[in-house]
Amino acid sequence: KKPFNFKIPGIFEAVLNLRELGLSDLGTQQVVKSVLPWLSPQEMSRPLCVQTVWRTSHLSTHSFFHNKYGENLSSSLGVMPMSASVFSKQHSSPLLSVCTELQYWSVFIQSRGFKTLRTKTRRLNSAFNRQVESEGITPSFMKGFLTRDKGVEAENIDGLLKDKNIPIGQQESFKRGFAEGFLKAQTLTQRSQDSVRRTRLILLVLLVVGLYGISKTPFISVRFRTTSGLDSAVDPVQMKNVTFEHVKGVEEAKNELQEVVEFLKNPQKFTALGGKLPKGVLLIGPPGTGKTLLARAVAGEADVPFYYASGSEFDEMFVGVGASRIRNLFREAKSNAPCVIFIDELDSVGGKRIESPMHPYSRQTINQLLAEMDGFKPNEGVIIIGATNFPEALDNALIRPGRFDMQVTVPKPDVKGRTEILKWYLKKIKVDPAIDASIIARGTVGFSGADLENLVNQAALKAAVDEKDMVTLKELEFAKDKILMGPERRSAEIDKKNKQITAFHESGHAIVAYYTKDAMPINKATIMPRGPSLGHVSMLPENDRWSETRAQLLAQMDVSMGGRVAEEIIFGQENITTGASSDFDSATKIAKMMVTRFGMCEKLGVMTYKDLTAQSPETQAAVEHEVRVLLKDSYDRATALLKSHAKEHKNLAEALLMYETLDAKEIQLVLEGKTLETR
Repeated sequence: KKPFNFKIPGIFEAVLNLRELGLSDLGTQQVVKSVLPWLSPQEMSRPLCVQTVWRTSHLSTHSFFHNKYGENLSSSLGVMPMSASVFSKQHSSPLLSVCTELQYWSVFIQSRGFKTLRTKTRRLNSAFNRQVESEGITPSFMKGFLTRDKGVEAENIDGLLKDKNIPIGQQESFKRGFAEGFLKAQTLTQRSQDSVRRTRLILLVLLVVGLYGISKTPFISVRFRTTSGLDSAVDPVQMKNVTFEHVKGVEEAKNELQEVVEFLKNPQKFTALGGKLPKGVLLIGPPGTGKTLLARAVAGEADVPFYYASGSEFDEMFVGVGASRIRNLFREAKSNAPCVIFIDELDSVGGKRIESPMHPYSRQTINQLLAEMDGFKPNEGVIIIGATNFPEALDNALIRPGRFDMQVTVPKPDVKGRTEILKWYLKKIKVDPAIDASIIARGTVGFSGADLENLVNQAALKAAVDEKDMVTLKELEFAKDKILMGPERRSAEIDKKNKQITAFHESGHAIVAYYTKDAMPINKATIMPRGPSLGHVSMLPENDRWSETRAQLLAQMDVSMGGRVAEEIIFGQENITTGASSDFDSATKIAKMMVTRFGMCEKLGVMTYKDLTAQSPETQAAVEHEVRVLLKDSYDRATALLKSHAKEHKNLAEALLMYETLDAKEIQLVLEGKTLETR
């Protein structure tokens, strides 16, 4: 019986390959002599010898029934072979067809046979007697690509002779021509296969080169990084354009760092006397005060390479990456000494070490940092500058003498410093020459250098939106209010009742602040929605406050209570709102600090209580009692003050309903009973 054959459209009809048969080194005449007898009917009718069965490999089918009785019995019983049904059935889903065919791929089917030692001549004679492997084993979608198709079955030659009715006299010539054509086809087949191999090799090389190029592309290479620490950039930067002239408002910090610059410029000046400078300098201060700018200025003044790294860059999800990056950074720095290494947000990498089963390797990075700092030789020329907002979070081993033993505080600028910073940034924009930077500086108490830069930038943007030729004081005031109170929300629709409640609420804050002796001066009051609030009263001290008295703290609490007291007096206890929640938070915080930190409570004395949870229940109850007493007294004082100034309170609320926003001078005119100019 002829084996089961089928053809797939689009798949080239393959031929037997001499290399597959191991006959590539045989001569042409020898192959033809071996092929012709096999094609003759006499050779086909010759019985097989007994040893032939040992040269045949059989595949195990998919069940014991088929192994025992064969495929013919199952077909006679009406059971279709599984391999045939797979290829004859048209599946609706291509993916289902692929998955089904893969079940019977030869890779997943075990094949057993015997390897014999035979000469090439015997292999030539038996090659055409082998049982052809079922084509149903190779998935159809992979034929012609991953595998080479089997050649045409030799038995089809006799069938072809009968179908074409070739005379008996011409059959030998036809067979000889077939054999010669078979040999000539090998050359074309070999060339085609070599071409395919070269094409696949070229495509593979292009694929590798493409992946390498993608891995080096910025913003994409991050997805291809692994545990290697070598992919972190440690290239130095020259800071020639940044010097101490660009740093304003922190004169004391600049003076402290001047000796570091001198050491980098002229190390022999210090080594001649036997002295040595600290290995590390720690810059401490709130955000936006210029710590990073100071570090850049040190490198720029000394004209040395500057290595920048953020503390969060050292830690990744993979173990050991942080320590590897620390080693790379310090190795590069030592090879380019003298230089400056700046580590921003040092507390994220140099925090206190704790025992944690969740993060057993979290201490490797800081341990490597400590080891690298200890590995410096004296006067090696590498200065490490670290910056942090939370010095209390740093590990004690990091700030001991010999490491970060020089600490420089970078505070927020005072009036003089703010004036210098404002003048520096105002020179970079088109501004009205009549503007006095000192006036703006007095009204920006508590602003950092970054806040002042943002103020000038917001004013320039506002002037551009309004299509003005230069920045005036109006734009600067607008920018200041935006920073202090948040952006305006003019699109918010507030009903008349809520607007009236907001006006009396904010007027209550303003009245208490105006008539309380030690309260901060009022800067501006508004019922225009800004940020998350419906209204706001801005207060600014006349001068910088380095410390606060008990009377000033109590005055701040009274001002915070003024809003709720005003609602209760005007609208009654049943109509008070939730608008005073943030006011109560502020007042409670001040009262708790007075009791637990500032020693301003007569009953508990001057003892401090940093962690109330660690105190006894009696102490916790005593602290809560004293806080409640302070808050109640403050509420009573605000109530008495607003009741005694009810007329002024009403006039100010009506003015806010009419004008929405009032500055300090306008508030003073209203409280004095004078009329405001029409806007």
